[in-house]
Amino acid sequence: MLDHSAVEANIPAADLDRARRYYADMLGLNPVSEVEGQALRYRTANGTFFNVYRTDFAGQSGHTIAQWHVDDVDGEVADLAAKGVAFEVYDMPGVSWAGQVATIPGMGKAAWFRDSEGNIMCIDNGVS
Repeated sequence: MLDHSAVEANIPAADLDRARRYYADMLGLNPVSEVEGQALRYRTANGTFFNVYRTDFAGQSGHTIAQWHVDDVDGEVADLAAKGVAFEVYDMPGVSWAGQVATIPGMGKAAWFRDSEGNIMCIDNGVS
């Protein structure tokens, strides 16, 4: 059944070359494989995968597309902001903010940014 399967994020990109540069230069990620002109496949150090694929419908979603679970949200935000990643602050009831990092009661810390294609990404501490 599905509870014994792996799941991956598929992230849309209007411009695959622009997305590749952004993911490499800003996020420090490089694809492990590619379908020329169609898709890039990434693998994180802990073994999870995600794909960035070419479509005209990139950046149209108003919600988080993918999340990175990290040990130190504040440190990761500082590192990415130093590279030029712009984080967003949202008006969310019950959430407190310290700069660009939200503390969500019962869930921990999180921060959001948009990739080169306008997709909303999240960095959090993985507490559920």
